[in-house]
Amino acid sequence: MYYKIKGAILVLLMLLLWGNKANSQSIIKSRFGKGVSVIAADTSFSMKFSTRFQTLYQGVTNPTTNEWDDNFTTRRFRLKFDGFAFSPKFVYKIELALSNRDIGHDTRLQSNEADNIVLDAVAKWNFAPNLYLWVGQTKLPGNRERVISSQNLQFVDRSLLNARFNIDRDAGVQLHHVHQVGQVVLREVGAITMGEGRNITVTNMGGYDYTARVEVLPFGEFKGNGDYFSSDLLREQTPKLSVAATYDYNDNASREGGQLGDFLSEQRDLSTVFVDAMFKYRGFSFMGEYADKEALSSASNEETQSGPVVRRDAEGNVLEAFTTGDGLNLQAGYLFKSNWEVAGRYSNYNPTPVLGPRAQDQYTIGISKYIVGHSLKVQSDVTLLQQERREDAYMFRMQMEISL
Repeated sequence: MYYKIKGAILVLLMLLLWGNKANSQSIIKSRFGKGVSVIAADTSFSMKFSTRFQTLYQGVTNPTTNEWDDNFTTRRFRLKFDGFAFSPKFVYKIELALSNRDIGHDTRLQSNEADNIVLDAVAKWNFAPNLYLWVGQTKLPGNRERVISSQNLQFVDRSLLNARFNIDRDAGVQLHHVHQVGQVVLREVGAITMGEGRNITVTNMGGYDYTARVEVLPFGEFKGNGDYFSSDLLREQTPKLSVAATYDYNDNASREGGQLGDFLSEQRDLSTVFVDAMFKYRGFSFMGEYADKEALSSASNEETQSGPVVRRDAEGNVLEAFTTGDGLNLQAGYLFKSNWEVAGRYSNYNPTPVLGPRAQDQYTIGISKYIVGHSLKVQSDVTLLQQERREDAYMFRMQMEISL
């Protein structure tokens, strides 16, 4: 009996302590989608923490088996930290990816057998008026769709063009400049990076990667940096347009796509050109992109090491090759006042003829409901998948985004 009474008293004390702790919880002065922010008493640093995840259902018709192949997964799960250190002119950003689809990769030998968790780890210094120096690992100034966060997309995921040609993230330095002439805003970005993608721990296997991007906004800036999130959620009251071009040169690239894909047994110089545009006006939005990637002759052996193909088998089938060719992505949508949006997209991929892959086209119709902007939304889309000498296939996706 004594032990029962003693146990009951212990449980009661624990409940009282828990209730006292719950009643003393602090009220955070923030709101949904804005994270939790703290700042030092002496204002020497600040930090904002936020997290988000996407739950995805995806099903595809299989032309070979006539079966419906589907799965339900956590597409992305991210932890994000940003703020300033010592001075508001010196800011940082850290982003970690924890879902299996984010972590999994085929470069363990080049990544010290470690999980590929770190997406961004970059410091940004505003060292002069309108000049910003970025140092660390982050997205390169490539095609617009890739630079737009996966949280802020108009469809469930990015396009076929982006999947084949984007230059993703890399480690190095970037210099950003912005200025204005009348109402016209001009932005220039230059980057020198390692050229082999994120979280590589081995010695640089090739040369460096050089990226340059220029953006022109002829009608002034978008509301809330709206040229770098999809859909006209802020309903621009005057037409807003941004046009841009990027050139990327990866000297002696080691991977299929430069910063992405398998490491190959030989190296090539890769040249990539992107041209893109974003337009928004009163709920209507349009984004277009064109990409072209070429494999150039290697400086070490210009006669025998030209073109994208690295290795073939005895029958002439391609075993190793760089991803080259061109692609186009066009998408547009209209956001109703009820925050429902209807959008359409056409995207294609035209590989270099000597490669094994066939040309592909994708036609997508999407419907989205924005509950709290891009921080809480439900999106679905249906895509017609076409590939040369193969039967058409259909893909259906539905996804919920929650960002705290």
